[in-house]
Amino acid sequence: MASLSSWLPVVRAAAVGWTPVIHRSLPVLTCHHSSRVIDKRVTLNVSGRRFQISRRLLDARPDTLLGSDEKEFFYDSERSEYMFDRDPRLFRLILVYYQTGRLHYSPRHACVAAFDSELQFFGISSDAVADCCYADYEDRRQHVMDRLATDDQLTSDPQADDMPLRERMWRGFRCPRSSTLATVFYYVTGCFIAVSVVANIAETIPCSDARSQSCGEQFDTELFCVDTACVLLFTVEYALRLYASPARCHYALSAMSLIDIASILPYYVALCFADSQHVGGAFVTLRVFRVFRVFKFSRHCHGLRALGYTLRTCVSELAFLLFSLSVAVIVFGTVEFYVEKDVTGTAFTSIPRSLWYTVVTMTTLG
Repeated sequence: MASLSSWLPVVRAAAVGWTPVIHRSLPVLTCHHSSRVIDKRVTLNVSGRRFQISRRLLDARPDTLLGSDEKEFFYDSERSEYMFDRDPRLFRLILVYYQTGRLHYSPRHACVAAFDSELQFFGISSDAVADCCYADYEDRRQHVMDRLATDDQLTSDPQADDMPLRERMWRGFRCPRSSTLATVFYYVTGCFIAVSVVANIAETIPCSDARSQSCGEQFDTELFCVDTACVLLFTVEYALRLYASPARCHYALSAMSLIDIASILPYYVALCFADSQHVGGAFVTLRVFRVFRVFKFSRHCHGLRALGYTLRTCVSELAFLLFSLSVAVIVFGTVEFYVEKDVTGTAFTSIPRSLWYTVVTMTTLG
């Protein structure tokens, strides 16, 4: 039986060969279905790079360029494609919008002005930017708008005189060149910030030959008057900014608002507890916060704002650098402690002392 079963496939194949399978020729395979699928794909040539997308996705957004009949002006009949002389790198973000319905913006790889230009060309609103990217997009765009603001752009606004008082004040704080009064206030506050920082440093300089008395103790009244004038101006500035802000709660919790509060708070605390002898240490600690006045220069210097924005966008890379440094410090500090712990008179009496030596060595000598 086993030998017979092994011959069954051969017999079956021979029977199929003897029996005609079909008496008519096979029909010709047509490609109507394939051509219909190809017709639904649209080829977009963006500066030499070709992209394909379903026509259904484009037609779903008729209020944009690619979803309306206006795209026919860019149609190349010879190559059966649409030709656009635009940036192909940014067009990938545009293509994702048609596929998912949301825009994603990466400030590290795209200029916000070029990105806005692409959105305007393709008729896409900036409201389509996804929530995960909207904060970075708005911050970068506001930063660029502040840098590109010129006297002609600000004074040529025909609706500036018709604005309410709060809007004109906020416009003056954000764009100091919008009016003469805003420009004067901008430079006056900048001068007072510089005077306050210099006075804070000068009061610690020894003024006697024995170096037992500092300038802050010798010229206490003069420096107090200077500090009072600066704090009064900073208080008025903060109150005006808080009044003119369109979102007061948001501004009150912002970083610059907290810096303003930290820069003027020690003065008022000193006035409230001038005769108290129980808050001396706490008052000295509060006086340290006056150093935050130097950060107020960020409102008057575009370079500092650019530096702050750069640090904020690179926070993940900086965190990885700090993590790598911490790992190296822990490893080498631990090795130093166990190598030196039995040495007479060693300074490495604990791992934290070894860690401090490692930090100093790696941050100075490398």
